[in-house]
Amino acid sequence: MRKGEQTKLRIIEKSAVLFNDKGYTGTTMQDIMDATGLTKGAIYRTFTSKDDIAIEAFQYAGGVLWQHFSAAIELQDTAMGKILAMCDVYRDTVHNPPIQGGCPFLNTAVESDHSFPVLRDHATLAYTQMLGFIQSLLAQGVSTGEFQPEIELESVASFIFSTIEGAIMASRLTRDNRHVAYAMQHIERLLMTYKAH
Repeated sequence: MRKGEQTKLRIIEKSAVLFNDKGYTGTTMQDIMDATGLTKGAIYRTFTSKDDIAIEAFQYAGGVLWQHFSAAIELQDTAMGKILAMCDVYRDTVHNPPIQGGCPFLNTAVESDHSFPVLRDHATLAYTQMLGFIQSLLAQGVSTGEFQPEIELESVASFIFSTIEGAIMASRLTRDNRHVAYAMQHIERLLMTYKAH
């Protein structure tokens, strides 16, 4: 990796944690300089603006998250097992989240809703991709005879994703992982009702 690429990756990695932890509006260029050990000039030679860093940092954080999800579902044989394994990535969201600061989807969706429209588009795309992936796992379960064919794929996928994201927010707010555990318990119960007999 060339020096310029190394510098760029360093800025992205450090900024991803900063943005996820402190928010986009709460993170200053000085914070990025302190975290990377680079001068403002060195950062601006690599990125034209803080917005550009934010977008690449969000995409990087999403990539890290997908690595966790991929590793979790690799060990599972069933669609239900894969969905629960994805949720399980956030079992200890208070002390050991996959990325410091919590879920980048959730954090970015909340913050970018009004104040950062460019990033909102990226968050919306990431949400759509995640929803589509959960739907594809459910569809896989239907095609293998694990789930009943009448399962409403989009509706159930939306419920699963919304439930786990809400539970992550509640657990991080109260500093208590039990909300994620409750969500997983009820997601499993819901999926059991669609099991083919």
